[in-house]
Amino acid sequence: MKNILDIKSPCCSQARAVKSEFGLKNHGLKNLGTVFWNLPTEALYEEALFRREGALVTGGALVVNTGKHTARAASDKFIVCEPSSQNLIWWGEYNRPFDPEKFSLLYARLLGYLQGHDLFVQDVYACAHPQYRLPVRIITEKAWHSLFARNMFIKPKTHDEMRRFVPQFVLICAPDFVSAPEIDSTASETFIVVDFFKRVAIIGGTAYAGEIKKTVFTVLNHLLVFEGVLPMHCSANMGQNGDVALFFGLSGTGKTSLSADPKRSLIGDDEHGWGEDGVFNFEDGCYAKVIALSPKAEPQIWQAIRKFGAILENVVFDPVTRLTDLDDDRFTENTRASYPLDFIENAQPQRMGGHPSNIIMLTCDASGVMPPIAKLSVEQALYHFISGYTAKVSGTEIGMKREPEITFSACFGAPFMVRHPSVYAELLKAKILRHGTRCWLVNTGWVGGPYGVGKRISIHYTRAMLDAVLSSKLEDVPYRRDPVFGFEVPTKCPNVPDEILDPSNAWPDKQAYNQRYRDLASRFIQNFKKFALDCPKEVIKAGPTI
Repeated sequence: MKNILDIKSPCCSQARAVKSEFGLKNHGLKNLGTVFWNLPTEALYEEALFRREGALVTGGALVVNTGKHTARAASDKFIVCEPSSQNLIWWGEYNRPFDPEKFSLLYARLLGYLQGHDLFVQDVYACAHPQYRLPVRIITEKAWHSLFARNMFIKPKTHDEMRRFVPQFVLICAPDFVSAPEIDSTASETFIVVDFFKRVAIIGGTAYAGEIKKTVFTVLNHLLVFEGVLPMHCSANMGQNGDVALFFGLSGTGKTSLSADPKRSLIGDDEHGWGEDGVFNFEDGCYAKVIALSPKAEPQIWQAIRKFGAILENVVFDPVTRLTDLDDDRFTENTRASYPLDFIENAQPQRMGGHPSNIIMLTCDASGVMPPIAKLSVEQALYHFISGYTAKVSGTEIGMKREPEITFSACFGAPFMVRHPSVYAELLKAKILRHGTRCWLVNTGWVGGPYGVGKRISIHYTRAMLDAVLSSKLEDVPYRRDPVFGFEVPTKCPNVPDEILDPSNAWPDKQAYNQRYRDLASRFIQNFKKFALDCPKEVIKAGPTI
């Protein structure tokens, strides 16, 4: 906000109380309005409400509206093509090259735009593991974006640490600043551009907070590979005996819901690294999809989003009663909640765990033909990891239809993967073999027919199958070999009816089921052709056969 009238906002007197000695002039930012350094949650609430950025609702959450962008602008993301990284980047649909000179010009215009504006700074860390921790400075126009950064990342523990903070990566988010596509060579007025050489990322033209989170994830997906760490788009939890489970999957497949298990401690809900001594969270918060959230099926998340400090994006509420309506999708189906991980009662305090005993790859099969659970060999696990099959659930990316779209997203997170998928797959293979990790494919999609005909599998059955996996109760049950994909499908599972385990049972027409299954297999085969040159033969052979 450009404070032309020099109006004093609630926290002006505390704005510089914990200012870093490494100031914003180091990033080219000068002639600014008031800069608010590392404000706590309460102060950011005051600033956000004073600036009319959001509203307070029952329970204490802050509701905000992100305007025209209610999802990620995947087609507006760019990586600066410069000598130090250009030969390492997986250039293509998700990593579009951006000219260094164009970036310098766009950055200079952004700096000019921000002159006279009030700004909010949060100096935070990405990565719970101290060996891999990355100091990140997040500079925002909006107070609520600063609160989002504070929710999502790891905060310095003392004021002295804040004053001595020196960032190794800087992210500037200015939603009210737009690019000029004809000058800047952007795809639209919205842009998300990362420069690995200058160690800076800039976001403009969108207020969707997920861009901040996913830009930091993108940065880590590049940098941590140098450390031998596998960056993963997954949630993670840990049992009472220390066994760790990973849940890979795109948005809408159940990563957050299924990992929030009252019987297990939550390490994190979305982004993790697998290093030499185990798994660690990249973040310190959760960013859950909350459309039609159920207090019965997802009680922990239901409670978390009602606490003071939570941010609700594009959630509908009654301005008189201040009650929220999580079933109302008038703004978007991609309604979101950001909250600190501590809001989950059994969150793991260190945000770290040992090497995983089980990896669960979540797929939301809109075709209604995949089995609800299958055991994978190492080669099959790599094949499905590289394939990343699922259905995009409406609203998670701009331009998506309401009907789920079948998609293949490499490593279950292609939009954020900077390196070629084979690089991440090789790291995964080495770690699975070294630590004897068991791998599973779990379908959280439709049964009895495709979307519009069948129905989505009950989360209660999915939880029962996961309980059986994590308690080793599927070790001694009978299995059948799937005739198309070759993986092993259990024919018995505690607390799950036998007929649920075979999806063909729910189809009234077995011939239609078989045809749809073969069609899906064909799409797998066609998709994998673009990775075949970089994959071992045994991984290619682990795919489906028709």
